[in-house]
Amino acid sequence: MQKIAQVTAIFWIMKICATTLGETAGDLLSQTLNVGYAISSMILFSIFLVSLIFQLFSNKYHPSLYWTVILTTSTAGTTMSDYMDRSLGLGYATGSFILVCILLAIFSFWYFSERSLNVNNITTRKVEVIYWIAILFSNTLGTALGDFLADSSGLGFVGGAVLIGSLLGIILLLTYFTNVSRVFLFWLAFVLTRPFGATFGDLLTKSHAKGGLDLGTMGSSLVLVTILIALMIYTTLNASKMKQSPELNAS
Repeated sequence: MQKIAQVTAIFWIMKICATTLGETAGDLLSQTLNVGYAISSMILFSIFLVSLIFQLFSNKYHPSLYWTVILTTSTAGTTMSDYMDRSLGLGYATGSFILVCILLAIFSFWYFSERSLNVNNITTRKVEVIYWIAILFSNTLGTALGDFLADSSGLGFVGGAVLIGSLLGIILLLTYFTNVSRVFLFWLAFVLTRPFGATFGDLLTKSHAKGGLDLGTMGSSLVLVTILIALMIYTTLNASKMKQSPELNAS
């Protein structure tokens, strides 16, 4: 049974909100509350596992549950990436390379076991597990890439966001005007929306001296969680309306 959100315009809006919130919420726990990257990663990864178990054992698509898992992969990915790059001292470039290799290995296993990476055809628990593992590591990779662009490339928060936003615009054009694989473009966009959210999150939270808007991790997280909850409510009501439509038409 299909339990995955359909890829529409609102899907990408919610994905960017969730990934940006994942950045600010992860930083709130690990930095603002001074819990540390290692402990934060363990806490957030545990929350991800709990939400994933509920998702795997649900028998239909629940927008609020689905986006909760997306959010937990984003928050866990933020602190996992920071732990690799900062606490272990790997650096953003090395950390990104390792995560790219892990993600490619996941995609390779997925493709050779199922002969497809199509996210619109996830109907077994095995494929759903692979799907969520791919999302977790794509969000972790996205965090590392976002930090690399913002801190190491010289582009800064605004420059990094503009670059990633431009690349996402190119992907959108390729989707509508070329025959490039939609599956490839989806995963490329999925990975890139994470650094876009990460750089946008840094833009919201960092001080004016560092090129940010100085809203802080707490204020930014509250704004983003409000927006995401509103969108969850909208998609839930819309899904319920679509489910009732055939019954109304039949009557």
